Formats: sequence, C-alpha cells, structure tokens
Amino acid sequence: MQIGLQIPSFKYPGGTAVIRPKLKEIVTTAEAAGFYSLWVMDHYYQIKGLFGEAYTDPMLESYTTLGYLAGLTEKAYLGVLVTGVIYRHPSVLLKMVNTLDILSGGRAYLGIGAAWYEDEAKGFGIPYPSTSERFEQLEDNLRLAKALWASDETSFAGTHFAAPAITNNPRPLSTPHPRIMIGGTGPKKTLRMVAQYADACNIGDWVGKENMQKALDTLKAHCQTLGRDYASVEKTSLGTVHLSAKDTAASTINRIQELAAMGFTHAIFNMPDVYKITPLEIFANEIIPAVA
Repeated sequence: MQIGLQIPSFKYPGGTAVIRPKLKEIVTTAEAAGFYSLWVMDHYYQIKGLFGEAYTDPMLESYTTLGYLAGLTEKAYLGVLVTGVIYRHPSVLLKMVNTLDILSGGRAYLGIGAAWYEDEAKGFGIPYPSTSERFEQLEDNLRLAKALWASDETSFAGTHFAAPAITNNPRPLSTPHPRIMIGGTGPKKTLRMVAQYADACNIGDWVGKENMQKALDTLKAHCQTLGRDYASVEKTSLGTVHLSAKDTAASTINRIQELAAMGFTHAIFNMPDVYKITPLEIFANEIIPAVA
C-alpha cells in the first residue's frame, strides 16, 4: 500500500509569511518519511466547514504550488486532487501538466474531475455550466490528453473546444505519459471514463465502505464492457486522519488494511494538524512501515 498526503489547508499559526517555510517543512518531512505522493486541491475558496474553516480562509492556486513542491522534492509524485475542468482552457492545462512533469523529473499526475464548487466559480466570475456540460468538458479534456500524449503534435475537435495545432514539445518525462486520475464515484459517467481513459481513480471514504466497494465493482464492470484490464487501474482513496484527536496509529493501520482488502493500493490522507509535523513523524515511524 502506497501512502499519499493531501495538503488542503494553508491556515497556519503565524499567517501568510509562514506559509512558504511551513510548506517546505511539511513536504520535505513527508518525503523523508516515505510518503509516495503529495497533493493539493484545486480551489480558490477554501471548502466551507473543512476542519472548521471559512470560505475566506487562505487558499493557494494548485499548479503554482506544485511547481514550488517540485523544486523541494525528488521522489514523491505530485498532483492536484482534482483539477476542475472549468478553471483552465484544456490546451493550457496540458501544457501546465507537461511542464510540471518535466520540472519534477517525471513525477506528475493529471488529476481531473468535473468540478462542483458552484459558489467558488461564481464568486470568481468563472462560468459554471450545467452538470451534463461539465462532464462533456471532462471527456473533451481526457480525449485531448490521450491524443496529445500519443504524438508530438495533434489537431483536436471536441464537443466544446478545438485545438487545430497543439504541440507536445517538450514531451513529458513520464512514460508513456503523466498518469491520468479521475476523481468521483458517478456510476454512469465518471467510472466509465476511468475505465476508458484513466490510469487511476480516486474515491473518497466519506461515501462509506459499502459505497466505496460498490464504486470499485461498478468500475470493474465498465472495464469488462470496454475490454480494459481492471487490474491496470490504480485504485486510490482519500480520507482524513487526525492523530491529535480521535485517531491513533493502530486505528489508521486498521483503516488502511480495510482499504487494501477492497482492492485499493494507494491511500491518500488529509491531516488537520499536519503543520505540527508530529503526525508525519507518526506515519514515518509507525504507520508507513506497517502497511508497506
């Protein structure tokens, strides 16, 4: 089982001036501790209620942040969990992911989803189309990524946008390309797109163990229909561990064992008090060696 760390909050004691050095401490400690991957959210507002925070609390732009993390690390994979399709033009997004992959030495994921935070989009003046259109945009993004990463140059015409001469120079270092991860559990569209286009899925544990297993079963069925090897899809989960509150190393190991039994191979965790660094040390000394 691989272990990942998502950093969803930048509200640290000491304010804005502390964000840069604290992030450096968090990610370098996490990499030394054996974390396989590092993730940030794609938001401009904080999620209301997350760890008790308000929507006006500190939030950093995701790909700029990952560029900083790429320069601080050497081994951990890097990704956005997950990129909202409404925030960037698809051709520009792929150039950003290519750049991240090259400057990180081949450690980038393209995490992507249909976006959901309507208040955020409207607050920033970003168009927020219907659910059906956002999923059409998601499939356009996925089709473009597959087409571009198969060659050095391609022309593309999708449902909502076209790119008549998009180039792939310089090519990403990841072989054959940065891993594509789709977040969500929608049985008809999201999980079908995972089977058709993606290298990885991400399923949040807030849906409950029964629904997590149901999502994996649905994904397996889509793979069978499309002739895809189900085992070739990386199964990742997302949850929260609070080692300064109700959670312990033992209970966290038990949760990871349950995820493994369902078929997950990569467990990603938020930690509300990660800035204290102690949670990372507990993972390094007690959890990661036990689940490796």
